[in-house]
Amino acid sequence: MSPRIGTPTEAGLDPARLQQTYALLDHWAQSGRVPGGVLAVARQGVLVPPRAFGQRRLAGTSQPMEADAVFLVASVTKPVTALAALILIERGRCSLRDPVCAYVPEFGNRGKEAVQVIHLFTHTSGLPDMLPENTELRRQHAPLAVFVEHICQCGLLFGPGTRVRYQSMGTAMLGHLVEKISGMSLPAFMQQEIFGPLGMHSTSLGLNPALAERVAEVNLPEEEQRLDWTWNQPYWQHFGAPWGGMFSTVADLAALLQFLLEEGRGLLGIHAARMMIADQTSRLPALSHEERHRSQAWGLGWAVGNWADLGSARSFWHGGATGTLVGADPATGLLCALFTTQPDGPLYYAVNAVQGAVV
Repeated sequence: MSPRIGTPTEAGLDPARLQQTYALLDHWAQSGRVPGGVLAVARQGVLVPPRAFGQRRLAGTSQPMEADAVFLVASVTKPVTALAALILIERGRCSLRDPVCAYVPEFGNRGKEAVQVIHLFTHTSGLPDMLPENTELRRQHAPLAVFVEHICQCGLLFGPGTRVRYQSMGTAMLGHLVEKISGMSLPAFMQQEIFGPLGMHSTSLGLNPALAERVAEVNLPEEEQRLDWTWNQPYWQHFGAPWGGMFSTVADLAALLQFLLEEGRGLLGIHAARMMIADQTSRLPALSHEERHRSQAWGLGWAVGNWADLGSARSFWHGGATGTLVGADPATGLLCALFTTQPDGPLYYAVNAVQGAVV
């Protein structure tokens, strides 16, 4: 399932151009633009050994980044939550067209009766990205169950299926749906059904204590570092947000991307795997022609097309606010996972350089 280790030449990549990418990353670290990170690149089933750059810790003793560093991947969690739900759909436990309130009755109010499961996958539910009370709940160290209660009572920003608007709270409900249908916690379901089978041994939803010593710190402003509910703090590290709480390595994400390039081999049927990474939003009947053309296309959990500047229309990808970006292109067999410690860093430039190394 995982790509095998090999040289750039064996992967069909220009070694000199790939080296230019590494030089760019080193420059970012030396200039302070991006304190540190790790890049994994594979093509045609061959993984070039991941390349680390910069520092893993932000303060105190210098600690160089290591290739097996563990990162809070933020919203790169979302397509994994989507995969968990799709596994249940493929097993006949629910349908994309089912109303969410059929499984979560308390969700069925204030117009949310019309929200279907597919709307949670495709950012078309009308739910907000974040709850208005998100910051206050985090300050209170509220558990995930309280967030779900608030989502069940909130109103919609627009009619389900009529617009495309990025919505973390839709993914929160998708994760809750997995728990309701499977009878398992989402972290346990992911471990049993995804991470274990794919050999993702350094990945967990919520920080696995066994991985704690390898965690790379997110570079936050000084005033945020003092808060006890932000990304580097125990509360959030162990929260297990279905929309942004996964910890992983670039090698593990390469295994996930390779699995999708191989059309779900060993874990999903070919049709479900293809649906994950193909445009689903344009098929929604209530979406206007204008909305279809101005919005990012979404598969089932993955953004489709527009992967940096050089990805094909078939490419699929996802980014995370902590400084992570992963993607792959079935047209070339290329995959790339770039994890850094810098929120809102210039990651697309590095991905362009990786895409330019394809020969």
